[in-house]
Amino acid sequence: MDIQNKTVLVLGGWGLVGSSICRKMMEEHARRIIVTSLLESEAKEAVAQLRKEFPSAGKNFFIPWWGNIFTRHEFKDVPREQLLSNSKTRAALIDDLLDEFSVDVLHRSAVWKLLQEYKPQLVVDCINSATAIAYQDLFAVSREVRKSIKNNAATLVEQTERLLATQYVPQLIRHVQLMYRSMHDAGTQIYIKIGTSGTGGMGLNIPYTHSEERPSSVLLSKSAVAGAHTLLLFLMGRTPDSPITKEIKPTAAIAWKRIAFGEIRKRGKPIELVDCPPDQGVKLDRTLKLKFDVPAWKETKKTLKSVFIDTGENGTFSRAEFEAISTPGQMEFVTPEEIADSVVFEIKGGNTGHDIINALDNATLSPTYRAGFLFENALKQLRLLEQEHGVKSVAFEMLGPPRLSKLLYEAYLLQSTFGSMNAVSKTSSKEITKRVEAIIRQDEELRSNIISIGIPILLSDGRTMLRGKEIKIPPYRGENELNVSEKSLNSWAHDGWVDLREENWEGWKARVKRIMNNTTKIPSGETSSRQFRTPLYWDNFEDIDPGKLVGWIFSEEEAGKRMKA
Repeated sequence: MDIQNKTVLVLGGWGLVGSSICRKMMEEHARRIIVTSLLESEAKEAVAQLRKEFPSAGKNFFIPWWGNIFTRHEFKDVPREQLLSNSKTRAALIDDLLDEFSVDVLHRSAVWKLLQEYKPQLVVDCINSATAIAYQDLFAVSREVRKSIKNNAATLVEQTERLLATQYVPQLIRHVQLMYRSMHDAGTQIYIKIGTSGTGGMGLNIPYTHSEERPSSVLLSKSAVAGAHTLLLFLMGRTPDSPITKEIKPTAAIAWKRIAFGEIRKRGKPIELVDCPPDQGVKLDRTLKLKFDVPAWKETKKTLKSVFIDTGENGTFSRAEFEAISTPGQMEFVTPEEIADSVVFEIKGGNTGHDIINALDNATLSPTYRAGFLFENALKQLRLLEQEHGVKSVAFEMLGPPRLSKLLYEAYLLQSTFGSMNAVSKTSSKEITKRVEAIIRQDEELRSNIISIGIPILLSDGRTMLRGKEIKIPPYRGENELNVSEKSLNSWAHDGWVDLREENWEGWKARVKRIMNNTTKIPSGETSSRQFRTPLYWDNFEDIDPGKLVGWIFSEEEAGKRMKA
């Protein structure tokens, strides 16, 4: 297809990939671009930015549209939880989902009205549909139903209706039905989907997850929905009167939008800093309360500020988180510009080898040379901003799992206390424990940064926990009090608590020695491409880099290395 003078609809145009698609369409001289997002503010922000970048485009060239394309039009601007909380709208959601597909269901849908209004010849769908569906968390909703059944609760009917409205497969099927019929009625010629593998290209050993379960059921649901979506699009592409259907499925993290210093926000809200002084630590006796009537922490009236890399809808990461996830053998990353290039090439009739519909087995867009080349530059910018603002960008607990944040902060404590892997290897675990706990007791800002992102600190006595408003491990699953045993305590500390006990530091010391021993086995004259983690990679053990170190832990120690580059 020649894109020139065509109307282009970019679903999810506010996001990182969507924005790159819009810019690429300008190079191809599209007639107009409809830029959509879930929120009005996002759609208008995206259009304002594009108008700023392309001032010569007409006033009505970029058109903002906002709303939830997975619902009927009258519900498109209503939060899902609000719809589920009302019996009337909840029933309407179920009707739209489970009733027979009909013209009435089609014509009242948000996506049909959108396509009828603008009749785009080309639709590029950058919405992470698998996330939108799977992250409604069918498992959590199911647990609530079982709980209501067990307790013969008055909320059983509501909980069951919520469960019906959360079923993944009916939602996905209805969405594809609506997209197909809406594009058919609008005369759309090409539909390009930016899909997902759900795991950033990694396998079932992926270290990044959403609970202590590895990988979590929610994460695997995302992959399952993404796979089912691909096969439904495969069928749509084989339907004679459907638009030409293609899917580009990146198998790496996607980065980046900007690098900056500022307030760290989660779900649109700043992370509030709290503190838990050691003399106010929670004594771990028989039970652990996940929620407190009287807080065990104090408000600091401050928010978390640090250096960050913004990857758009994929999240805001610290330098160390970004380095850990992008280090070779982890998710690595691909740039949105490369995805946009592949999209345009496919639209124009080229063969990128990345159309998953055309080649289900070998069409994934893997980590790239360009991204690898830019990797050090991104880290350099992050480090310069750390120096400028006098902060260390360690972890924000948005990437997951909590174990990642725990390991990053423990590595950072070793770095700030001892400076090098050489020094750690020569220090007794008892001395490490003593000096690291002294830092935690003295440095309120560091302590606050850790516990405010949901990572508790277990002091060396093994019975005192410093915590903030929220703790990520153990997760809240309907029970506010959990029994504390040696087994449960060790499990929680392993999964998501900064652990100041001596045995933990003994483990870190052994880990450092293993790295040093394995590295020093490399012959001194070996300069070929065979070896990756050479003494030079580890700065001859004269430094400790938390992101690099945790990337090694996930790849080697926890068998979380990706199989294919």
